[in-house]
Amino acid sequence: MSARVVYTDLDGTMVGPRGSFWHTAGRELTDGPAGALLDLHRAGAALVLVSGRTYEQVVEAARIFAADGAIAELGATIGWGSGRTTHRLRGALPPEYGDRTPMDVMAELGVVEDLVAAHPGRLEWHAPWHATHATDALLRGRVDPLAVDAWLAERGTGWLTLKDNGAIPAASWMGLADDAAPPRVYHLMPRGISKGAAIAWDLERRGLSPADAVAIGDSVSDLDMAPAVGRLWITANGAAVDGMADALAAVPNAAVTAGAMGEGWAQAVRQSL
Repeated sequence: MSARVVYTDLDGTMVGPRGSFWHTAGRELTDGPAGALLDLHRAGAALVLVSGRTYEQVVEAARIFAADGAIAELGATIGWGSGRTTHRLRGALPPEYGDRTPMDVMAELGVVEDLVAAHPGRLEWHAPWHATHATDALLRGRVDPLAVDAWLAERGTGWLTLKDNGAIPAASWMGLADDAAPPRVYHLMPRGISKGAAIAWDLERRGLSPADAVAIGDSVSDLDMAPAVGRLWITANGAAVDGMADALAAVPNAAVTAGAMGEGWAQAVRQSL
């Protein structure tokens, strides 16, 4: 397909180890992703960054990569016009909380503290990156999101859900219990907010249809983008994660790249132009 807009995840997808645009998954230098980015801009396709990062972080990255738009906090905030104009999705945040941010509401209810206490050594804040999130509580650990969702429902906060945003390397400074499995990043946020919902809203704003767009990602949360676009690409590193094969089998418009991280991203871009 010839895409008019490319929606792309950042970490583990467009950028590789330690957020580098210039290294392969094996930490070798490469200019492949940069060449693909140049091809994308020369083709006149719009680039929109879609990430779990904060809005300010995604907008800064958008300037570096000359992106046309930014979608942050797993779909909560959509921005365009060099970040000056924004739209925020509320999802299932109960109307009685008015214009308060989900993080403000979660702090009042003590949800995050109770959730962490219920999973000692298995869940903690994803410090220091959690500090500026307004829509989602950014956590890391090794828990079952479905079990957490059941726990939330039992305490009357079923309007919240825990989303898995992929694995990260373990580090000695983390407070998690030792485990052979890598820790994962989670976003505790209102239901109904997703990368896919944000893309659908952005495409409507642009007057485009899903057939005009492709998306590229690497995690389970990126599968939410599939219904909003004509083609979803998952990089090889994401497809290799336990359980992803079964999840991908249920997504008819998904394809897996041959390369991992930036190399796979470059392949997806070039096959979409």
